[in-house]
Amino acid sequence: MKQRETVSMTPDEIGTLLAYARKAQIATINPDGTPHLVTMFFASAGGRIAFWTYRASQKARNLARDPRLTCLVEDGEDYFELRGVQIGGTVEVIEDLPGVTGVGRLIAARMPDVPADALEAYVTHAARKRTAYLIEPVRIASWDHRKLLA
Repeated sequence: MKQRETVSMTPDEIGTLLAYARKAQIATINPDGTPHLVTMFFASAGGRIAFWTYRASQKARNLARDPRLTCLVEDGEDYFELRGVQIGGTVEVIEDLPGVTGVGRLIAARMPDVPADALEAYVTHAARKRTAYLIEPVRIASWDHRKLLA
């Protein structure tokens, strides 16, 4: 068995990691072809990664021009703890206020240290200036180095 097959995660393991993690690194393509990499809070919406950003942000402008992106969710500090999922794909854009607000609420619900009423006020206010996105996976790669010790 190849090492890639040994460390690959099952769909259930990927789902568990995505349910646990709160931040993803999102890479879009700048006008000059270079990557634009940012860390974003995310949530799951219908089994897909959902995130939002200000409409005037660089990543929003990049995705309006080219909907392709790569998303990385990872966990672990030491080599034999590393696990992650890399998703390459395109985005579905959500611009209507109820849809954007809904994604904002999903993300806010994953922030347990902030009072719910404060989060709702923030989401309602912020949604007016934001666009939301759902990632449509084209390619998924995963690894779990904890499996190397088994």
